Amino acid sequence: MTTADYLGWAGTLTAILLGLPQLIRLARTRNVEGLSLPAWQAFLAVGVGWTAHGITIGQAPQIVASALSLASTVPILYLLSRHLRRNFLITLLPGLVLAAIMIGIDQIFGSGAYGAVALVPAVIANAGQSIALIRAPHVGGVSVLFLVLAVLNQVFWLAWAILVADLGTIIAAGTTGTIALFNLIWYTARRLGVPPIWAAPQPTEHTAHPPRMTPPSANNL
Repeated sequence: MTTADYLGWAGTLTAILLGLPQLIRLARTRNVEGLSLPAWQAFLAVGVGWTAHGITIGQAPQIVASALSLASTVPILYLLSRHLRRNFLITLLPGLVLAAIMIGIDQIFGSGAYGAVALVPAVIANAGQSIALIRAPHVGGVSVLFLVLAVLNQVFWLAWAILVADLGTIIAAGTTGTIALFNLIWYTARRLGVPPIWAAPQPTEHTAHPPRMTPPSANNL
């Protein structure tokens, strides 16, 4: 295998593992502090869109990585929709619509145009998480391993894209990786005691405990 192959499969492995720490943490603790619903809707668009792009350019690592990443993204969206008491299918809809737009542009205008457009959900996903990390009173619901894997994933894909000369991935991975690195640094700062900036409104004394998901009552089963 070539160096590009190794990097591609390294990107595949980190992409497959990327959402699992966050999914496990969310399922185990039911704690959503610091998580952003729009960010995970954008991650859905990223997974679907890049699966289709991988098929278009005939790159197996990208296909496998993007497709399998949905195995954690979709359950996370399901858990978030339950916590927010929203219809699950409606929760998925923004991400699916954005993915359809990405796929259409890839097919009509090519990889370079796709890379520019693919920045939109990538930036929404990572910048949305940035905003949540900056504003949330607490960030205990966020998995640090997820943030670390997010940085590594973009580093691998950027190096792979440079070697295979895929302009779309170079544009997207370079920008997304920068934001992912900021998220990791800011999360670390928050855990070390840096206070939130432009904090969201604090809950009342009746809801001051950390937001947690509770199972539906027997009447709702």
